[in-house]
Amino acid sequence: MKTINKNVVMLGIVSYFTDFASAMITPILPIFIVTVLHEGMDKLGLIVAVATFISYGLRVVSGYIADRFGLVKPLVVGGYILSALSKPLFGFAHDYIAVGILRSAERFGKGVRSAPKDVLISSYSQKESSGKTFGFHKTLDLAGELSGALFLFLMLYFFGQNETVMRNVFFATLIPGILGVFVVLFFVKDIQKNPQRVADLSLKLTPNDKQTISQLLFYFLFSMFALDSAFFAMEAKSIGIATLIIPLLFIISTTTQGLTSYYFGILSDKIGVKKVMGFAYMSGVLSQFFLYLQTPLFTWIAYGFLGLFTVISFNANRSLIAKNADNKGLVFGIFYACVALFGAVGAYIFGVIWQEYGMDLSLALSLIFTMCITLVFFIIGKKNG
Repeated sequence: MKTINKNVVMLGIVSYFTDFASAMITPILPIFIVTVLHEGMDKLGLIVAVATFISYGLRVVSGYIADRFGLVKPLVVGGYILSALSKPLFGFAHDYIAVGILRSAERFGKGVRSAPKDVLISSYSQKESSGKTFGFHKTLDLAGELSGALFLFLMLYFFGQNETVMRNVFFATLIPGILGVFVVLFFVKDIQKNPQRVADLSLKLTPNDKQTISQLLFYFLFSMFALDSAFFAMEAKSIGIATLIIPLLFIISTTTQGLTSYYFGILSDKIGVKKVMGFAYMSGVLSQFFLYLQTPLFTWIAYGFLGLFTVISFNANRSLIAKNADNKGLVFGIFYACVALFGAVGAYIFGVIWQEYGMDLSLALSLIFTMCITLVFFIIGKKNG
């Protein structure tokens, strides 16, 4: 702890409060949209698609602005303010358009702050312990998610699972959100501005960059066909799991991530990213498989494997880019943009399928396509290995 810079600690506290607020919303927002507002799964899919694209796509732009103009802390503060103010407004929403606008605004805030925040963390970490620093920050991220999900569970347990309680939960997110903004505004120092000329910023992909991006293709495809957590929540609700219990499912996923993130990060260094990604894809397929079985016990297991896939694949792909890409910033930007594009397309398609043809077909198609992608990944890996 002594080797962690005070600014990184403060940013970790900011993330704790912000993720606390986010975890109060994420488990029940899909249920609020479909069962309270009486909107279809196609509308839910559209909201997820737009929010996903905005959240990840904007990271390319904000990262470039941070580099080009030296605007780091202002972007971070602005992003946190937008997220903190937009979450409580869900309590006033009465149709999917309002929810979509607010979710987009909240994800806009995340997209604006994410890349500059990483710049801040990097600038205040020692080169030989940057992994440790990011790991510390991620720990507070997950702690916030766990605390928020537990708070949501207690709210639903003691006050009920009706529309009024849900709206009050949305309003209550203002408190942790504002606390996070206060800390980042007054307790986190900006880095020294060092604007670069546009000519100094490389916008050309080298052969190593292109090779790295080609290795990410399977992940992009898998992300398109793997169901988003919003669909996991609706499956749980559809098979009879009470709204009260759904935050606990998210706790299973988050806890799994927290317990395995560091270990699989070390493992990817020892045995290689490709082998670790193979395990991630298998975990992703198993999450879809257990979800497809549509029983409460297997849905709990599905959330555990969803957590494994999420944390292992994300960390492994970031490691792949860091080790192999020449223009790391550019390749990271392309990575986030493609995750946004493929994830948005998949969310919209499966939302329409779910609405028009039912949950069974959506779950079956997701399972089939993710299995096929994983199989091809292992076949090609075996031929090349």
